[in-house]
Amino acid sequence: MSEVQRPPLTADERTQLIGWLDLQRSFVRMKCAGLGEDDAHRSVVPTSPLMTPAGLVAHLRWNEYSWFQLNLLGVPDTGQTPWTEGGHPDAEMLVDDVPLAQLLDEYDAECARSNAAIDGLSLDALEQGPYAPREAASLRYVLCHLIEETARHVGHLDIIRELIDGSKGYTKLE
Repeated sequence: MSEVQRPPLTADERTQLIGWLDLQRSFVRMKCAGLGEDDAHRSVVPTSPLMTPAGLVAHLRWNEYSWFQLNLLGVPDTGQTPWTEGGHPDAEMLVDDVPLAQLLDEYDAECARSNAAIDGLSLDALEQGPYAPREAASLRYVLCHLIEETARHVGHLDIIRELIDGSKGYTKLE
């Protein structure tokens, strides 16, 4: 993902929502830049052993896929749904054998696919998928939720990265 800027201060609602989501997405790759494979898969939070940089990238890719493809568009699962024997609740984070570069590329591709999927949809468009046992959410809701979800995990990546090698902060934003 290339350098992303904050959306314009007076942009319309759609531009703002997608712009803020794209900005948070760009921080994922930035927080992982320069990590070796050992550090990318190293757990530094004893109570959350799956919360590694690699695990978080995989989790965020899964969120993009599940919210935009499965839930919003109702696209049949193409085999990307994580599954483990016994139904581990965080199966998408079990990626010890997957290189970080691959996970980041898959995440970027899924984000691009998400943006393409919603291009032209009204912010009032409702979920079409049968995957969530609740009232259908609007695209507006999904975008707000993904901004929150992505930003929260970028915060986790920020802390984890500081614990791994002392790196902290973000690139300069204009």
